[in-house]
Amino acid sequence: MVIDDTISAIATAIGEGGIGIIRMSGSRAVAIADGFFQGAGGRKVRDIQPFRAAYGKIVEPDTGQMIDEALILVMRAPRSYTREDVVEIHCHGGPVPLRRILELTLRGGARLAEPGEFTKRAFLNGRLDLTQAEAVIDIIRSKTDASLKMAVSHLSGRLAAKINDLRQQILGMIAHLEAAIDFPEEDIEQIAAAEVAERIRPVLDEISRLLASAQTGRILREGLATVIIGKPNVGKSSLLNALLREKRAIVTDIPGTTRDIIEEYVNIRGVPLKIVDTAGIRETADIVEKIGVEKAREFVASADLLLLLLDASAPLTPEDREVLALLPGKEALVLVNKSDLPARLEIEEVERLIGGRQMIRISVLEGTGLDELEQSIVDRVYSGQITQGEGAFVNNVRHGNLLRQAKERLEEALNSIAAAMPLDCFVVDLRAAWEKLGEITGDTVSEDIVDRIFADFCIGK
Repeated sequence: MVIDDTISAIATAIGEGGIGIIRMSGSRAVAIADGFFQGAGGRKVRDIQPFRAAYGKIVEPDTGQMIDEALILVMRAPRSYTREDVVEIHCHGGPVPLRRILELTLRGGARLAEPGEFTKRAFLNGRLDLTQAEAVIDIIRSKTDASLKMAVSHLSGRLAAKINDLRQQILGMIAHLEAAIDFPEEDIEQIAAAEVAERIRPVLDEISRLLASAQTGRILREGLATVIIGKPNVGKSSLLNALLREKRAIVTDIPGTTRDIIEEYVNIRGVPLKIVDTAGIRETADIVEKIGVEKAREFVASADLLLLLLDASAPLTPEDREVLALLPGKEALVLVNKSDLPARLEIEEVERLIGGRQMIRISVLEGTGLDELEQSIVDRVYSGQITQGEGAFVNNVRHGNLLRQAKERLEEALNSIAAAMPLDCFVVDLRAAWEKLGEITGDTVSEDIVDRIFADFCIGK
């Protein structure tokens, strides 16, 4: 694919800051910058050595009016992020100078970059594969050290290397079978089929291992959707504040204080929790509180994990039972709060109602039991199989779906071998599996899918 235009965008976040960056990429980037940059001592942009910052002024070409002081950085193809000529202009980070300089680049012949187009060019020009390109946005959006480590691992090519190894193994099987097809003696075909069946099984095992990491990878990338539920005044908002280690939610002794939904991200030992504090679930005549209760039920339906609070200092109430009725089919931790007070909760009855789910005694007021709660959340995320820094994670839905499709085609190939079908029947399945794995790295992906992936990026990246 030939790319012959030059793109430009503001690469730093919108708002005021000490420094702002405008980035250009393309064959005319240097010439466009030369039209409005006056280097100290009359230096031209075309004369600036690559990867060395040069000081100068940004001026309006028509009037000579100075817009800002700036540093300019030139990176020549192919030694740049996009493998094209790249120019970065580092100016003061106010919205007005950034906008004015961006306008100068557009007037000079650049066009405004689409979301993710710089990284898309890096992919199209062969500097990054698709898993590495997707890792760029994961790095930007990472919320904990663990999610950052996973994204950096993908950017370094760890997942791509694993996928490429699997593809090479499958390609070897295809070549082996096609050689046997060219020499159609029956005993050679039978031997080739048996050998390929043995070679398929370890590939299937490795794909299964990758799929086992998908839930953990998704959580590290997007956050564990965690919903705190319970009757009014049981300590939900206090628990949210304790996990956040700040007073985010209003806490009073008056039932029904929380009427709306409060969402926050919290870092639990490297695991990002997208945690939601809901309105206390109960029957109420208050219209606003009633809407909050309905929202709470909606969040429960989509949650990865429920933190269900009960009051250790009071017997079970009909409101408690209504909340407990939400548990079937959901991952949940049952937290018995206010355990510092005299116990009145019917623990045996609770154990019967929660169906073997883990129950932890806590006191949000005194901070007891919270360490156990955090460790339990971490254990659930990693499932005792994968720990931080080990193995290649699968961290998005696209990768997981393609791995599942590749696995299905390999299983179909095994079934065809077991049924003694002709070799070319399961060559088709092997080739389909090879292509599905290639979609992960971008080797066999369609242009529409590429466009959809990069549409999620921010402009300027």
